[in-house]
Amino acid sequence: MSNRSIVSTENAPAAIGTYSQAVKVGNTVYLSGQIPLDPTTMEMVDDSFESETHQVFKNLSAVMDAAGGTINSIVKLNIFLTDLSHFATVNEIMAQYFDQPYPARAAIGVAELPKGARIEADGVASV
Repeated sequence: MSNRSIVSTENAPAAIGTYSQAVKVGNTVYLSGQIPLDPTTMEMVDDSFESETHQVFKNLSAVMDAAGGTINSIVKLNIFLTDLSHFATVNEIMAQYFDQPYPARAAIGVAELPKGARIEADGVASV
């Protein structure tokens, strides 16, 4: 695939498995899931659910910067939560990172996430 490139940045956590931070095909960027890992220490941010959520959006922002866009370039966002009662908090924090019109979005309740995270997000962007 000649129009496929790998997006990578030190400003987001390094991939901890068999995946890339993002893959860009033409003007479309496919973002891998981000959990609340601090990219400097590669340790979980575990102060609070709020700090976990901020870190996830910071990580997505860093990958989008490396892809030549911004977090507002995301057109489809998937949010995975181990506790759907945190949904209102996610909405409040998401509004601090995204401008209207907001991306299409799904919020999915899951039993467990990597490294004990309470939130993970991935998405598709257009740049």
